Amino acid sequence: MNWKRITSSSLFLPLLALFALLLFNVIFVDGFLSIQMTEDGRLYGRLIDILNRSSSLIVLSLGMTFVIATSGIDISVGAVVAISAAVVCTLIGGRGDGVAEHPMALAILAAVAIGVLCGIWNGFLVARLKIQAVVATLILMTAGRGIAQLLTAGQIITVYYKPFSYISGTIPGNVLPTNIFIAAAMVLLVGFIMKKTSIGLFVQAVGINATASKYAGISVSLVLFVVYAFSGFCAGVSGLIESSLIRAADANNAGLNMEMDAILAVALGGTLLSGGKFYIGGSVIGAITIQTLTTTMYALGIASDQLPVIKAIAVVVLCLIQSKKCQALVASWKENRHGGSAGKTVEKA
Repeated sequence: MNWKRITSSSLFLPLLALFALLLFNVIFVDGFLSIQMTEDGRLYGRLIDILNRSSSLIVLSLGMTFVIATSGIDISVGAVVAISAAVVCTLIGGRGDGVAEHPMALAILAAVAIGVLCGIWNGFLVARLKIQAVVATLILMTAGRGIAQLLTAGQIITVYYKPFSYISGTIPGNVLPTNIFIAAAMVLLVGFIMKKTSIGLFVQAVGINATASKYAGISVSLVLFVVYAFSGFCAGVSGLIESSLIRAADANNAGLNMEMDAILAVALGGTLLSGGKFYIGGSVIGAITIQTLTTTMYALGIASDQLPVIKAIAVVVLCLIQSKKCQALVASWKENRHGGSAGKTVEKA
């Protein structure tokens, strides 16, 4: 086994962090690995819950990965999730008789389309008007929940139309929630696009040096525009999953703090927050790790209002690790270590 090759892999540290967290749960959380089946043939257990709850974050992290890879940031995705949820639930309606006011397919398309439009808006501000990404997306982050409140008239719209629950629930005959398959399909779609097109190379080039990319013939504005539009698309899909999970649109709480979770998932996956090379697989593992951390905190009885503090500390630690100063110190330490080893070898000779 080539240990050096394994440790140098981009997925080594994300997998190590996830393994350490899972091992902690196995030791300290009773029945963590227990998976059982209900009478109607559905699997349930903490591991299934983690995959179920992390699906929307996985989808959201895919879009955030590309945004961060271009040296940008999209802090509006949580608000876009709320808007998407408000659109789909409003169109289907909250009739207590379980009848949809509009076809569910139309509602789903509208919810995803509104997410794309929000992404296009962010892309326009960043790519065309040259507004800093954090400021541009802050506009929609601030206004987004107000838009969702207007769509729902300030109410929580509960959807009684049963097929809507299948998006995040279990379709009769399946043993796993549908949203797990949705997240897997999104990951495969991104992987296919990355393999068959040059989009990934363009995104990476823009993140490393936008000016040099422009002189190399890459349309930097178009790349940024597409990246933010895709981030909006992912947020729209996440809004569908989140609203289906609770069968309601809650403009105040839908997607709350999900932008922070997505950023943390991407950072945990090994993508530098300064942009450049990115890792889709690492972001997926990071999203699962974040949800595992959340589930662990709840299992240990830690209040939900304390979770953002723990995640914020993790973000700060990751930023410090990724800083050039820290990397220079690590490189210097390795150089001194190898130099010392070489000195000892020469001395023995």
